[in-house]
Amino acid sequence: MALKVIATALPEVVIVEPEVFSDARGFFYESFNSRDFGEHVAAGMEFVQDNHSRSARGVLRGLHYQIERPQGKLVRVVEGEVFDVAVDLRKSSPRFGHWTGVSLSAENRRQLWIPPGFGHGFVVLSASAQYLYKTTDYWYPEHQRSIAWNDPAIGIQWPIDFEPMLSEKDAAAVRLADAEHYA
Repeated sequence: MALKVIATALPEVVIVEPEVFSDARGFFYESFNSRDFGEHVAAGMEFVQDNHSRSARGVLRGLHYQIERPQGKLVRVVEGEVFDVAVDLRKSSPRFGHWTGVSLSAENRRQLWIPPGFGHGFVVLSASAQYLYKTTDYWYPEHQRSIAWNDPAIGIQWPIDFEPMLSEKDAAAVRLADAEHYA
């Protein structure tokens, strides 16, 4: 897997750009290679679940995390475009409450690695988006938590000029100050 790893404002969260081979017929790239991912991105991580979601323009999902059995996520978009965000929720981190965001699209084929210990969310910028992600642990609804997408203590600069569509769970999300954190 020929890939390029790009740093973000949070050193543990990285952008992964695969090498894409294109010609008149179309394109090809390895979207995941366990050996190369372990060597260049996150050693020792195993993925146990693949997820696929489709959302309409303006849908904002997040900021989600599991307080027990935290998940690492490798995320990518195969149709459309999203603005994807990770927030450091490790109380012992000097970057606790800091965020980073990146545009992921079918066109740029970028992926984002969000390790365990981070909250995660995205907003759909295109007419719709199909979003694929691998997780390092299974989903446990009893451990699922959500922090408010617009918490001023975090100050995410979402590139939107509209009120996003939220699930009931995300509309009821708590602020960082009231949320459960990782050690």
